[in-house]
Amino acid sequence: MEPNGVIESNWTEMVEQFDQMNLRDPLLRGIYGYGFEQPSAIQQRAIKPCISGRDIIAQAQSGTGKTATFAISILQRIDLDLKECQALILAPTRELAQQTQKVVLALGDYMNVTCHVCVGGTDVNDGIKRLE
Repeated sequence: MEPNGVIESNWTEMVEQFDQMNLRDPLLRGIYGYGFEQPSAIQQRAIKPCISGRDIIAQAQSGTGKTATFAISILQRIDLDLKECQALILAPTRELAQQTQKVVLALGDYMNVTCHVCVGGTDVNDGIKRLE
């Protein structure tokens, strides 16, 4: 985002409603159940390229929906029949890792997904077992 608040992007498609993103039904239920009504500006621009497998760099102010943006993208791309680790999310702090886990589990509530946080100061063996 430019200092004047203008969003710069090389992705031209902007999707104004979650229903227009071709998301799986259980994910849409999780999105609306979490309290989202319509996508934020960052979500309108970043979810579709993420789902299509493009690399993105997204910058937005705190509280604009960045965590939900990549969580929705991951939940759309995973194979629900494959019961193994399919995504790894790295976070710089314990708090952000725990917040990310909560968002993934809430958005994926109707998808029967699991999410485990591996952070320092916890039982490493438990983390390994949960990931296996």
